[in-house]
Amino acid sequence: MQITAVINGKTSVLEVAPDEMLADALRRIGFLSIRKGCDTSCCGLCTVWVNGKPLLSCTMPAFRAEGREITTIEGVSAEAEKFARILAAEGSEQCGFCSPGFIMTVLAMKNELPQPTEEQIKHYLAGNLCRCTGYMGQMRAVKTYLEVNG
Repeated sequence: MQITAVINGKTSVLEVAPDEMLADALRRIGFLSIRKGCDTSCCGLCTVWVNGKPLLSCTMPAFRAEGREITTIEGVSAEAEKFARILAAEGSEQCGFCSPGFIMTVLAMKNELPQPTEEQIKHYLAGNLCRCTGYMGQMRAVKTYLEVNG
């Protein structure tokens, strides 16, 4: 079936299978920053924005993207790079496999929560898993990026 969606600000027409997930459709057309780690909405690696809100693309059927705005990390590269530099400076960047999904979630949180508390940050990021770092460095990086105190 054919769908039309706006991907990173550009209208795109995609041919998708009825059972194809959005993560797979986006990867197939070249958005390789979208990673898959679980296919059960538990790891956050496949996070993209749909109409400006973070969504786990491994569990969204691609046909549901019809008429919607999809943003991948490529669509927010300048802001993503800014946060990625902070991640590296805090020593929390290791293999990088989870980074695109994590960064998309952090950028969405910045847009959604003006002055989040540490508890709100933890709650917002609860579905993002990282096998390499431990989360202290990531929390320092998020707080630095959001300029959160305490």
